[in-house]
Amino acid sequence: MRRVSLILGPVVGAFLACQEGTAFGQANDAAALTVAVARPTEREWPETVPASGWLKPWHEAISAAEVGGLRITDVMVDVGSVVTKDQPLARLADDTVRADLRKEEAALATAKADLVKAETNAERARRMKGSGALSDEKITEYLSIEQTAIAGVESAEALLESQRIKLSQTTIVAVDDGLITSRSAQLGAVVASGTELFRLVRQQRVEWQAEVSARYRPLIKEGLSATIFVAGRQQIEGTVRLVAPTVSTDTGRALIYISLPAEAHPPIGLYATGQIKLGIEPALTVPEAAIVVRDGLSYVFTVDGAQRATRIRVETGRRNEGEVEIASGLDRSAEVVTAGGAFLSDGALVRLEGAAR
Repeated sequence: MRRVSLILGPVVGAFLACQEGTAFGQANDAAALTVAVARPTEREWPETVPASGWLKPWHEAISAAEVGGLRITDVMVDVGSVVTKDQPLARLADDTVRADLRKEEAALATAKADLVKAETNAERARRMKGSGALSDEKITEYLSIEQTAIAGVESAEALLESQRIKLSQTTIVAVDDGLITSRSAQLGAVVASGTELFRLVRQQRVEWQAEVSARYRPLIKEGLSATIFVAGRQQIEGTVRLVAPTVSTDTGRALIYISLPAEAHPPIGLYATGQIKLGIEPALTVPEAAIVVRDGLSYVFTVDGAQRATRIRVETGRRNEGEVEIASGLDRSAEVVTAGGAFLSDGALVRLEGAAR
């Protein structure tokens, strides 16, 4: 009986070990996750530089009072008005200016009458020269009076022209086409010469004054395209107009001036983010869902022929339309888990999506 027990002991042990292995395999099979896999994709993506900055006027223009001491009698535009060059914006009281204008017109008429008289006397003196009827001194006097009269007429004409210009300046006009952004003109106010009354955005052109890291500045040239994102996720395409010649010593960033289409009309004063496109570069990409971030590092899971998941650390780059560039760490022929990777551990058994169960 003891001999039978010795024989059956190893057999029973082997049987139990087999049963335990089978149970372990069934447990692993039961724990397997179903995942989707795909190979990395080759894309042609633009190389971009991140940028951010304020939307500001391309150029501003000021309409100011050129004559002082006059009262505003009419204001014809307000903030938000679209105006054209030389369009009247406001008017000043011109009663005193018109009175001065009539005074200068009378002064010119007097100067012309004096000139006629002086020319008549000078002509008579020229005819009598050498006859002895008039002394040389008197002849010189008449000729001198004629020259003085001519100068008097020219002076009166200049004063009259000046007064006409002053009259025209009582109408404040737009110095260029644009959009009124500021109005300080108030009806009834007496203005001083040089007082700013209106400010406008020239030609309604707004630009993006974007800041970029100084290390990107040598790569950015005039004419490159840029994309900005403003309120409401509005996307606007622009063009690099100018690269600032200096870098801020406070922030270590360079300023890039980007022209925007005139028809875009983005709100001035808004802070916007975007990117400047340097050129087209190839990229090895995977879906964003394939990236698993743990402890601040980026990983992807690949699946081998035995349907085991392997965690691989990768370096990521650009992102575009739901895809991420893999800068290093991943073979382009690898089968990458594109869905369900967040629940995997290294070496886990997986089931491929669509495979027979």
